[in-house]
Amino acid sequence: MRRICIYPKDIARITGKSYRQSLRIHHTIKKANNKQPHQVVTLEELCVYLGLERETVIKII
Repeated sequence: MRRICIYPKDIARITGKSYRQSLRIHHTIKKANNKQPHQVVTLEELCVYLGLERETVIKII
């Protein structure tokens, strides 16, 4: 079973951006989805935000 939570380190690996920039993207996704600080970003939300296919992202993670 694969995990569905996405962390800034995962975003850095997927996009090739720095950890700091990935942290900003992570925060932007949370803000766009009206999430509270304790809630997590899901794989689906990341794919929608970046415009990537789910299968492509799963291969990288």
